[in-house]
Amino acid sequence: MKRTPTTEEREREAKKRRLLEELEDTWLPYLTPKDDEFYQQWQLKYPKLILREAGRVPEALHEEVRAAFRSLHARGCLFRDLVRVQGKDVLTPVSRLLIGNPGCTYKYLNTRLFTVPWPVTGSDAKYREAEIAAACQTFLKLNGHLQAETVQAWEQLAARERADVDAVPVCIGPDFPRVGLGAFDAPDEADIRNRSAYNVTLLNFMDPQKMPYLKEEPYFGMGKMAVSWHHDENLVERSAVAVYSHSFADPEEESEDDPQLEGRDPDIWHVGFKISWDIETPGLAIPLHQGDCYFMLDDLNATHQHCVLAGLPPRFSSTHRVAECSTGTLDYILQRCHAALQNILHEADNGDVSLKSLEPAVLKQGEEVHNEVEFEWLRQFWFQGNRYKKCTDWWLGPMAQLEELWRKMEFMTNAVLREARREGAPTEQRQEIAAAVLASLATRQNLRQEWRTSSE
Repeated sequence: MKRTPTTEEREREAKKRRLLEELEDTWLPYLTPKDDEFYQQWQLKYPKLILREAGRVPEALHEEVRAAFRSLHARGCLFRDLVRVQGKDVLTPVSRLLIGNPGCTYKYLNTRLFTVPWPVTGSDAKYREAEIAAACQTFLKLNGHLQAETVQAWEQLAARERADVDAVPVCIGPDFPRVGLGAFDAPDEADIRNRSAYNVTLLNFMDPQKMPYLKEEPYFGMGKMAVSWHHDENLVERSAVAVYSHSFADPEEESEDDPQLEGRDPDIWHVGFKISWDIETPGLAIPLHQGDCYFMLDDLNATHQHCVLAGLPPRFSSTHRVAECSTGTLDYILQRCHAALQNILHEADNGDVSLKSLEPAVLKQGEEVHNEVEFEWLRQFWFQGNRYKKCTDWWLGPMAQLEELWRKMEFMTNAVLREARREGAPTEQRQEIAAAVLASLATRQNLRQEWRTSSE
């Protein structure tokens, strides 16, 4: 189904078209580790991109994470998402699962994902199988490790700014130089910990051999993309992102240094980075081997774009984020619903209600919450089918509760419309009521039609 693109989507597509027109039939330059200027370019233009090679992670944790990935995949817990790209609904080539704090959600490309809770203190989550519980525990453990690594990376960046020395490494590993950073607006300790407090991880899986239609990277000629150029969405401003990468088996790595091979090795998974809409600065293609992690700090996600370049073997990743949850938690939407329903004065046995207030602002807010719970929560959850029941029934009770609150809002809407039509009521009052709710009702009608079409 083709939907009307948002203003942001139209602007992004226009920028992409202008960039491609400027390029015509040429490729922008990009660098890999075999290029002499690769590390210098990383230092100058990508200083807030950090790589931790696999040796930085304890081997026991590597083994637990690999086992957790395999366990979830074997039980069919990861699913391809239907997302909106350029006004069209498309199925992602990557299968995903969101794990995180109980009651949290994460929204990207118009699709809201609901966490399979990891077992934080106080959680009452029950899992379908003990192996799923163990996997969630493992990703919580990995989350703690990556949080500690992120805090350390932030502190290194801050130390470099304070001391103005070249002794703090950006890239940690035997083949990476210890390089400086350039200017950096260092946050304080509390801010560092807040920006590293990952509350969800989005697991990703793809087998390129089963996806022959992968798009070609359009600007640099980097080859097949598993994930196109993008900024990660729905994050706390200037928060970090940490990514743990695991491919089933690395191809022979000597090809990365093969002088006959131009550009990146297409057999090896890479992450690509570029400065947003910049045609002067070379991009980077960084090889990812089993157990490597990379971190995007501060405003890197806002000023740069990244993509994932497919290799030959299947690959999992665990992408840890500080999701912006001010409007994305179960507690939030329950509070919104209960606040809207405070306008009910009396409820009859058949469900009909009378209203306390006919103030336009009160009526307008009630209908806005009505739309929010229906289209941002209930339809989003049930459109994805029974996928979450593969792991846990945690969300079923809350969704039943939200459905009941939504039904009461349907009766509230009927009450509002009765008042707008009531004979004998002052004309001005009826017009004010209609004006207050008209936009929300029109939006509801249009969105219901879109969802019906998407479900056909």
